[in-house]
Amino acid sequence: MSIKQTCTAADIQVFLVSNLAALLELETDEIDVKEHLESYGLDSAQAMILVGKLEKLLGFQPSPLLLWHYPNIEALSQRLAEELQEKSEVQDTGNVNTATPVLNLKAEAVLDPTIHPGAVPNVLGEPKKIFLTGGTGFLGAFLIQGLLQETKADIYCLVRAADAEEGKSKLQKNLQQYAVWQEQFNSRIIPVVGDLSQPLLGIGSEQFQILAANIDTIYHSAALLNYVYPYSALKTANVLGTQEVLRLACLTKVKPVHYVSSVAVFESPAYAGKIVKEQDEFSHWEGIYLGYSQTKWVAEKLVKIAGERGLPVTIYRPPLISGDSQTGICNTHDFINLMTKGCLQMGSFPDVDYMLDMSPVDYVSKAIVYLSKQKSSIGKAFHLQHPQPISLKNLVEWIRSFGYPVEMIPYDQWQAELINNVSSVDNPLYTLRPFLLERWSDEQLTIPDLYLQARRPHISCQDTLHALAGSSIVCPPIDSKLLMTYTAYLIQSGFLNVA
Repeated sequence: MSIKQTCTAADIQVFLVSNLAALLELETDEIDVKEHLESYGLDSAQAMILVGKLEKLLGFQPSPLLLWHYPNIEALSQRLAEELQEKSEVQDTGNVNTATPVLNLKAEAVLDPTIHPGAVPNVLGEPKKIFLTGGTGFLGAFLIQGLLQETKADIYCLVRAADAEEGKSKLQKNLQQYAVWQEQFNSRIIPVVGDLSQPLLGIGSEQFQILAANIDTIYHSAALLNYVYPYSALKTANVLGTQEVLRLACLTKVKPVHYVSSVAVFESPAYAGKIVKEQDEFSHWEGIYLGYSQTKWVAEKLVKIAGERGLPVTIYRPPLISGDSQTGICNTHDFINLMTKGCLQMGSFPDVDYMLDMSPVDYVSKAIVYLSKQKSSIGKAFHLQHPQPISLKNLVEWIRSFGYPVEMIPYDQWQAELINNVSSVDNPLYTLRPFLLERWSDEQLTIPDLYLQARRPHISCQDTLHALAGSSIVCPPIDSKLLMTYTAYLIQSGFLNVA
């Protein structure tokens, strides 16, 4: 595909207006070129389709990050025209480095000094009222189920909605979607209409004060998970939202916080090949490139600072979370499932050294609920990744045994296949192409490069396994039984076709 030298900013603007309107099923005159793209509800899949169409127009693949660095059509069109000119001038010299300045995550990790527990908390009693974020998410649904079963508390769930009735409906539908809704617990699920990305969680000063006075314990599992958004687009929800949760925890009376972080806090190359234990510090942030991972690093630092100020905090670090080990029910839009389906459609997986340390959602949720009830957990961190991961090669071999004709090919060859042959949204990899092909770091590595086993730490979960030893909670092995459970659900749901 050759770079087109005659496309102007005005041409690009007309193109973007037309395609955005088509994606969102709007009329072109409803698109304001000065309006922030986020205001149109553009999701990551639609954004990737837009980037793919731009690639065909311009003759090169623009970075998906541009959609958030230049967030309206007018500014984006101008920048793309400039980049087009830059690339046409150096067409014979390869890629132009358009990297943005390095973000100092350590400088971002500053907790509002007014957030400080004012008294010694009573954390020993059973909570009567629990505040939970993320209740409309995958893990959140299972956390609600676990808390309803293992405590007698009412669960106050932060939810974005027009009113409480709509909020309750959204929570119920989410639990039903994952087959964990129980009518007997209906009255104990209480919606709190708000927004994680807004000051005071978007619920207003008076209600914030009332909530702070009544809640006994907080479970903060909500986060905006998007592998394309830069840090700036995720900061308000993931970082500032966590700060508001900590503010709530310290206001009026002190409330323990159970924070769901991520093993992504150890993505810095400084940890590559090293064993990382639960209570180890994570001081290195250099080389964390994904915006989501950057926000999780900063947000956990804020939680740690609050802990140092006297707030009782417990941190849980899951990996990518897979489906329910009993039912197979999963989030079909997660990265693992989309990649698997896309590779099956391609007929090939990249031959790369990956270890799949995904943990079933029922294990993660049960472990969090159990550990959160132990007095000895306060002030600690727990790793919830699978204690016995399998390699990508093992997964592909199992897929072959199930009848799918797939092969593993060198990564460069697989990448070429992705560029040349995946040209339709019928393959989920089409919308993931900009993410998979984007070059990061001074070494110009792609995301698959960054997640090679040689670049990853060895995450120890021995403290977690020891803490769970007195319970019946065991992480199911990633074996034929589990994979069959997952595959059966994916086929039954229509996500996968039978080979």
